[in-house]
Amino acid sequence: MKTVKVKDQAMQAAAQNGMDDFLKAIVDATYEAVGGVLTSQAMEELSAEQITLLAYMALRDEVMDGGFIQLIYNGYGDFIFRNPFAKAIKAWGLDDLSRLIRKVHPIFAKRQEEICQVETDEEFMALFEQMPDFENFDDTFVENEENWTEKVACYVDEHIQNFVVIED
Repeated sequence: MKTVKVKDQAMQAAAQNGMDDFLKAIVDATYEAVGGVLTSQAMEELSAEQITLLAYMALRDEVMDGGFIQLIYNGYGDFIFRNPFAKAIKAWGLDDLSRLIRKVHPIFAKRQEEICQVETDEEFMALFEQMPDFENFDDTFVENEENWTEKVACYVDEHIQNFVVIED
């Protein structure tokens, strides 16, 4: 497994700035350790917990910005829905998020090809009207994001050795 290193001072500063900065410091260090891009080769070098954290952050960033349609359009659908992500986050204590992912999965499977064929911004924006079945799930995610991110941050903090090595 790839060793992900973070300076103690940087971790402390990030933690003092809040859970978002704390998680960002770990995620940034993880990406840096694998060359900046999450390829299949990079995934082989990371632990399941490190990959789960990267998946959660991608999910959070994409859904908060443009909902599940954007997540799928930007190529993260398989990463979230065709991997054991829902099972992994349930083990982290995020039962509600796990259930949400499982509810969105059939819609993803039905709509993925259609979403990924979009070529223009206009076509992309039209998807939101054409696919209202994602809307309630987007709203649920937005309403719960802060709580879920806090749970992720607490889990990572309590199991920090599974994510990074903190150096002096």
